[in-house]
Amino acid sequence: MNLEQVMAELAAKGSEATKRIFLKHGAKEPFFGVKVADLKETHKKIKGDQALALKLYATGNGDAQYLAGMVAGGRKMTPAQLQAWAESAGWGMISGTIVPWVACEHPEGAALALKWIESPKEHVAVAGWRTLGAIATVVPDDQAPTKQFAALLDRITKSIQAAPDDVKLAMNYFIIACGTYVAPLADKAIATARKVGRVEADMGDTSCKI
Repeated sequence: MNLEQVMAELAAKGSEATKRIFLKHGAKEPFFGVKVADLKETHKKIKGDQALALKLYATGNGDAQYLAGMVAGGRKMTPAQLQAWAESAGWGMISGTIVPWVACEHPEGAALALKWIESPKEHVAVAGWRTLGAIATVVPDDQAPTKQFAALLDRITKSIQAAPDDVKLAMNYFIIACGTYVAPLADKAIATARKVGRVEADMGDTSCKI
């Protein structure tokens, strides 16, 4: 399939009902409103097509960007491409899931994420914290940057409550990832969570809970 064919298929699978749900969760136009289950069907047809994945993401369409993340291999991307993905993520589901999915596979993923968390752009900072959390879940303990992660936990203790809501939730995810998947940091993550206390954020007109 080429780009035009995939976009036509996504348009056909979109629905106003799904669009309304995504809009409540912060989705931004343009997007068709395609369920993830339906994206998986298209994914089967284009699996492994790295060039097509890059073209899909570049459309800026939310559904196409999500599909691109399912297709793309993070190790096959350049740091510049990953940077472009973080900068141009259409909405929170992209910056908080798709970008981290691919970035955590890249050898320079951690370095990029550490740069992203310093960004004044909320969606880029979210991508950074979520990528670090993803790295914590997939990298073996003996290869994880535990000293850097420990320092980040200390940073979160001091800064999480003043952070924008989406960044706050991404930081909270990082604490959970460290406590769940990085054995040397389990005690520190639990101590960090106790110091941080209750994390609250506006979840909008949704049924989502923290």
